[in-house]
Amino acid sequence: MRPLALAFSQLADPVFQGVVLRAVLLAAAAFGALLLGAVWGLGQWTPGPSWAGWIAGALGGVLAGLLALWLFVPAAVLIGTLYVDRVATAVERRFYPASGPAHGAPLAQQAWDGVVLGLQLVPLQLVTLVLTLVVPGLGLAAGVLLTGWAIGRGLFVAVAMRRMPRPAAILAYRAARGPALVAGVALAALSIVPFANLLVPVLGIAAMVHVLARSSLIIRP
Repeated sequence: MRPLALAFSQLADPVFQGVVLRAVLLAAAAFGALLLGAVWGLGQWTPGPSWAGWIAGALGGVLAGLLALWLFVPAAVLIGTLYVDRVATAVERRFYPASGPAHGAPLAQQAWDGVVLGLQLVPLQLVTLVLTLVVPGLGLAAGVLLTGWAIGRGLFVAVAMRRMPRPAAILAYRAARGPALVAGVALAALSIVPFANLLVPVLGIAAMVHVLARSSLIIRP
């Protein structure tokens, strides 16, 4: 848990706060468009009297809102990965000033890995929702573990790719699988808490910088 504690200690950093704000605004804009589209679409295409269309639109809006709330974390994590370098540079500047400039995988490959991470989290969040409804306690625990694995692996590889090719980043993850999983599960649990879940992307990126630093020779504390 030490890497996550170090990440929390840097929350006052203006870089962290700026990334959190950008991720929240972009995710809110995306889900706002989804909500308005659902309300308008169902209201327009529902046959019968106007009041039936209004009710259908309202129900569609509620369902879209619930879906958006559940999928907010994958969206925020996906958007947050766009700022991996910004957050990681801030962490290294404070804790690892001798690490030197990062030269790793191409930026396009790093961005694509972030997209894949977000797409992985979407079905996992949906599975978590179904499991939680069917078997509340067990389903929630299984969902947190699954989401934690995806967050830990995805963000660690994204951070490691700043300093090495993707195959090397995958090998580095295997060496740091335990700490990355622990941090990922903690972040997945945090993602259930309203408002606190907004911090998941930036905390996850920062924590994985520390996990990488403690598990490889690339960066020394």
